[in-house]
Amino acid sequence: MSPRRSYDQYCSTARALDAVGDRWTLLIVRELLAGPRRYTDLHADLPGVSTDVLASRLKDMERDQLATRRRLPPPGAAYVYELTPRGAELLPVIQALGAWGAPALAERRPTDAVRAHWFALPLLRALPGEGLLEVRLDEGEFHLRLGAGSGPAYGDGPAPEEPDARLALDAETCTALEEGVLTLPQALAEGRLVISGDSTLAKTLRGE
Repeated sequence: MSPRRSYDQYCSTARALDAVGDRWTLLIVRELLAGPRRYTDLHADLPGVSTDVLASRLKDMERDQLATRRRLPPPGAAYVYELTPRGAELLPVIQALGAWGAPALAERRPTDAVRAHWFALPLLRALPGEGLLEVRLDEGEFHLRLGAGSGPAYGDGPAPEEPDARLALDAETCTALEEGVLTLPQALAEGRLVISGDSTLAKTLRGE
């Protein structure tokens, strides 16, 4: 394991960057906010990272008590990585960075990779209420838990149980909602967002 690099500054920002300032670390946190992930799944959803760098960052995160590695019981019997409570506290940091970087998403570059679940955290920040949502984009499906006090903030694929509401929209609408340049009523009125379901959450999101 490589020795910790430090800014050697008695400053909380510098101390935080000692732990999460390396390239790829916060994106690994973004992926682990979905819950336990296998190394191969992390590598698949972090296009561009080398196997050596990913392994090194995960070891650093274990050392800094941001993540842990454990073996799943049979029949899975695979090793997974997951965030510690301290690592999970980075959720608002990731959301704040996403909000700050959203204006840079004005145009998707031909070389840009994309995964549907990368839009989960922006929506988690932009949508009110509490409950389980299933979201469909052109790029795929994911689910997220609004108002979840603990546990995974989101997950790839359909909801593991009957969701409180289902949303259908596109990536551009997600970004506009996160930036605040588009409101939920506007997105609904313009047909850019469809919300289905009869739960309290679905009605709240529709403004009923």
